[in-house]
Amino acid sequence: MKSQKSSRVDLLEKKIQALIGVVQQLLDENAYLKDLAVGTLETIKQMPDYEEAIEKLKKQVTKESSKTEKTESLETISN
Repeated sequence: MKSQKSSRVDLLEKKIQALIGVVQQLLDENAYLKDLAVGTLETIKQMPDYEEAIEKLKKQVTKESSKTEKTESLETISN
């Protein structure tokens, strides 16, 4: 009976170690992606016309959000 319990404990320990390895891999990959995103952003900021592109995006987002608000208000009225 003890050997059965000990083998189960060993199996659980191996599974826990495997999960720890997976979580560590995910954390490492997340850190890599963060570094990549920050590096990409900093590179884009150095490009000419960056400020102009940001202003265009802001206007586009404003237009889209106003369309969404209109749609939502129409849905509220119809309900």
